[in-house]
Parts: sequence; structure tokens; C-alpha cells
Amino acid sequence: MKVSIVGITGYSGLELVRLLNHHKKAKLVSVYATKEIGTRLSDRYPYLQGICDLTIQAFDSQAIMKEADAVIFATPSGVAKELAGDFLAADFPVIDISGDHRLPAKTYEKWYQKPAAKQTDLDKFTYGLAEFTDVKGKKFIANPGCYATATELALLPLIKAGTADLNSIIVDAKSGLTGAGKGLSESSHFVNVHDNYVTYKLNRHQHIPEIVQELQLFDKDFQHLQFSTSLLPVNRGIIATCYVKLKKALSEAEIDNIYADCYADKAFVRMQKSLPELHNVIGSNFTDIGFAYNEVTNVLTVVSVIDNLVKGAAGQALQNLNLMMGFDETEGLLTSPSYL
Repeated sequence: MKVSIVGITGYSGLELVRLLNHHKKAKLVSVYATKEIGTRLSDRYPYLQGICDLTIQAFDSQAIMKEADAVIFATPSGVAKELAGDFLAADFPVIDISGDHRLPAKTYEKWYQKPAAKQTDLDKFTYGLAEFTDVKGKKFIANPGCYATATELALLPLIKAGTADLNSIIVDAKSGLTGAGKGLSESSHFVNVHDNYVTYKLNRHQHIPEIVQELQLFDKDFQHLQFSTSLLPVNRGIIATCYVKLKKALSEAEIDNIYADCYADKAFVRMQKSLPELHNVIGSNFTDIGFAYNEVTNVLTVVSVIDNLVKGAAGQALQNLNLMMGFDETEGLLTSPSYL
């Protein structure tokens, strides 16, 4: 099949190029952006020479629908909702990596501080957490956020099994700098990030409502969680450390079984015997999860690590594309992590 990318010059767009280059059934046929128009992508990014020499074009929905079979929006929040209308009207497949189609309109406006898409448009989208959502045959996918993906995959087995005290959940999540996108700001300036550690948007991060929304699908009584986000002085990666009180004491084997029931047949979730590390997933679509149980406090600590640009964005988008189209879920994605 043929794929177009809108928002090619962002980190997620460029990561899609890398992943699609390994895909045997999907071919990148056109790329779009609001800058560098008329420039070959490989001239702007020399590392792509011989890999993707397509010319960056100005957005044109009709051109995309003539030359491609699906479009992936790798744009900042606030863009896809303005550009997706023609595709929705034509029933043309869309995957949106941004947050524009993940939440009900009122919730989006509260957390993103921007006007929302029309509710009729939002109702057409399926929130595509790939391990838990059946998207086969769907046309419109809202790709989960990076923090949300790591947190949901860590917590959903416990929620699904009914073993978690729903009022006890605390998540301390950390991201590499690429999670902030390419926009320049004082907070992302090298001198402020290097050798530093900064907590931001405490209980105000826009991924919180989608986490709550997804967990409620498995237990309607779930209402809230304590959620902190911090910036790590690394390029990429998400680590979500989740603290959960259990309703009753469980053995390590029982906890193992809860996660095995959810992930035994999931190609991109790897349960670890020890607490996972970022280096083991960087550059890959894997989620590594490990846990430790404190019998004294009855608190289970679950740690989940992903690459925010792959499993947290471009990789999960491609995973969803595979599932939508009936391809092998792992097609184009079984690349080993770049450990060093």
C-alpha cells in the first residue's frame, strides 16, 4: 500500500521514514510540511540520502488521496483537526499521531487549551492502544500519546484483573527531550537541560485524561491518578514508574500471571525479571515492563520503558496501520534496539 506523511520535518515524521523503509508492504510515496517546501527531504536531512529523496510538498488533501492509500499525521496538536476533514468525508484512512482526536471535545479544550475538532469528527476515530484495541478494518485511528502508552501498558493488566486499589495509583513519568518536539524554548535549551532534572506540568499534563479514559474501559470506577512528568537530559525514551497498592497481598508468581495473561501473545511487550532500562528499548517498538512488590507497604512498583518516538509515536502508528490493514503486526517493526 502507499502512504503519505503530513508533518514530515518533525521528529515523529522522520522516524516514520526510517520505519517505513523496512516495511515490505507499505511504501512512502509523498511527504508534506509547512516549511522547506520544494526541497528534497534528503537535502534537508543528509542522513536520508538514498533512503528517502522525496520532495517536501505543501499540504494538498486531494493530491494525497490520488496517490496514496492512507495518510499519517505527524503534526503538532491543533493541526490535524483542521486538515483531516476531507479525508473523513471521503472515508480515506487516517492515523493521527497528535492528540487532536483522542478525547471528547470539552476534555480536549480543557487540557490542550485549544479549540477542539467537531464532535462528529471525533466520534469517527478509534483510540488505538495497539495491544488492547481491535482496529482491524477501522479507517480513523487516534494514536495514543507517549506518556499514555507507557502508563497504560504498565497499569491495564492490574486494572483488568481487579487487583489494584483504584485510589492509590501514583505515576512518576520521565521523558527524553524529543518528547517536547522541535519547537525552541528556554526550557529545552541545552544549557537548561544538560546536567539537570526538571519536573513540569505536575498533574496538568495533557496525556492524563486519555490515561483515565482508557483505564475506565476496564473499570468504570476508576476516576483519577497522581501523575508527575519530568524531563531527563537524554534525547529519547520514556520511563513510567507506577506505584499501586494492591487490594490483597499477592505472590510474585501471581503478579507474573496477571501480566502473562495480558501479554503472552503480544509481540512488542516484554516482561523483564528485573526493573527495565531505557537503553534496552531505544530505537525499537518494544515496551519493557518489570515490577517489584513491597510486602511491608503492600505497594507494587511497576516500571515501563519505551522509546517515545517509536512505541510512543511513529512505531505504534505503523503497528496500528498493520493491524488496520490485516498485515502481520510486526511488519517493518522488528528492529533491534540501538543499545549503545
